[in-house]
Amino acid sequence: MKKLYVVADWAEDSLTQAEVKIAVDGYLKNNQNSDIFFVSSTPSTIHTSFLISQLVENIERFGSPQETVIFQNTDPRLHSNKSIEKAAGAKPVIIKLVSGIYLLGPNSGYDYSMIKDKIERVYEYKGLNEKGQFHSRDLYSRISAHLMDYLEDELELEEISKNIIPNLQGYYIAHIDNFGNIKTTLTQEDFKGKYEYNDILNITIGKVTKKVKFVPNLFGGVPGELVIYPGSSGKKDNRFLEITIWRHFTEKNPTTGLHEFNYPKPGMIIEIKK
Repeated sequence: MKKLYVVADWAEDSLTQAEVKIAVDGYLKNNQNSDIFFVSSTPSTIHTSFLISQLVENIERFGSPQETVIFQNTDPRLHSNKSIEKAAGAKPVIIKLVSGIYLLGPNSGYDYSMIKDKIERVYEYKGLNEKGQFHSRDLYSRISAHLMDYLEDELELEEISKNIIPNLQGYYIAHIDNFGNIKTTLTQEDFKGKYEYNDILNITIGKVTKKVKFVPNLFGGVPGELVIYPGSSGKKDNRFLEITIWRHFTEKNPTTGLHEFNYPKPGMIIEIKK
């Protein structure tokens, strides 16, 4: 049986986690010792895309790609501005990566954009979104279980072009961790040849603009200084950049990147000028 990682904007809710796990287990051939893990996202499809890319990066480096399924369910119904009959979600897809990882879920916004270069095949599973308000439990649980049980060949899939997955252009907040560090979609390659360490940059997020020093790591500046640096996420040789303040957390008011930019959210645009 394969492991299942669930990335969703509802995954922080413990009841919803339990309902989905019960449903998936109910469809498995043998649900003893099923490995199901939940990762909480927000309604931002850019946030979900980043979380998926991080899981894929780590599974491909340290895990067992051919023994892994990722089910994502961030679908804020971006495909419609009108009432939606039968609560139909975005087009359901099943994706196989070159490494052997299977992914499934709605193709909403940028959910799969950050792993697009790793995709081998994209499949459409017609009829999956025809009914049900709670799609993650009512509809996707059975497909998750089938993929965990190596039954992908029994699904009636139609291969489609991976061009249905949009490219992510521009720079955004990808994730904000528990320390208040702002992880971005900017990479080391994006800064190469443009900026040098110790350059002071003007960074705008929302309505807030701050001066930020470019340093080689979180501790490359001094405590209390707002910095941008190659962080702990992304490819080993091309890290995503993070924005925050080195804190000892003994300060009276230990502000970090989250506070400096007035509590921004994943998916917000980042603008940079020197």
